[in-house]
Amino acid sequence: MIETRNLTKRYGNLVAVNNITMNLGQGDVFGFIGPNGSGKTTTMRMIATLLNPDHGEAYVCGESIYTAQEKIRRLVGFMPDFFGVYDDMTVIEYLEFFAASYRIASSARRGICEEKLELVDMAFKRDAMVNELSRGQTQRIGLARTLLHEPQVLLLDEPASGLDPRARIEIRNLLKRLGEMKKTVIVSSHILPELADVCTRVGMIEKGNLIVDGNVAEVMRKARARIILNIRVRDRTEDAARCVEQCDSVESVSITKDQLLEVTLNNAVEDYSDIPSALVAQGYALTLFREEEVNLETAFLQLTKGLVQ
Repeated sequence: MIETRNLTKRYGNLVAVNNITMNLGQGDVFGFIGPNGSGKTTTMRMIATLLNPDHGEAYVCGESIYTAQEKIRRLVGFMPDFFGVYDDMTVIEYLEFFAASYRIASSARRGICEEKLELVDMAFKRDAMVNELSRGQTQRIGLARTLLHEPQVLLLDEPASGLDPRARIEIRNLLKRLGEMKKTVIVSSHILPELADVCTRVGMIEKGNLIVDGNVAEVMRKARARIILNIRVRDRTEDAARCVEQCDSVESVSITKDQLLEVTLNNAVEDYSDIPSALVAQGYALTLFREEEVNLETAFLQLTKGLVQ
């Protein structure tokens, strides 16, 4: 559905996007992660045919961004991070105005607008003035507007930027729903937790370079050089730590202030069954035994260098 080959954009001596190559299929929800100024918006604008690259190629649903711009704009729904609304319109009038811009037949406009309002849970605001909406409600109306012409591909630039926690949760739920509808979605963000349970794939961009591209599980594995275990025993924590240190799979053991054993395994160790066996054999009662999870924030810090343009 989306394919880029060595996509590049320069502004003078600044390389905003450097030879980005990626391939997204139908139903992929791609989390485009990077700090402000890393090249996320520039990449999305080139895919949307709003900006011409200096080098490389991109295809949307098999159509080239150079030779089929009008077709691509019918296939793509692009939602910028900030967009204007019209002060003298109600929500339903605002959507109908854009439905007309998309050349949706007048007989079908009202029904389509009502349907999109239901999808983004904003039907209760259909007659409200758009300039009276909260930031979160405005974002949801913007997403409804982006969906009016039934695009196959969605490019959402920082859709949760500036939202309160409840509004961010609502946007995340909408993104999940779009994935279930088999839309191909690129959603950019510099706020990592909001993407963790939404995306099927993740790309990390730094200083215009796509340094990580893969499914979420692969990225997590790449970020975790060694497995870390969290272990708690009922009593005799210090003795248990010494017992664990004797296991062949263990590199180091530390005890946290709440009496949790943090056990770092040797490089490439995946089978650590010797640890619980040793503890049980010595009479320790295990109340907790788990692998420490690697989240997107940890992965980003592990895999990037903190470079900016």
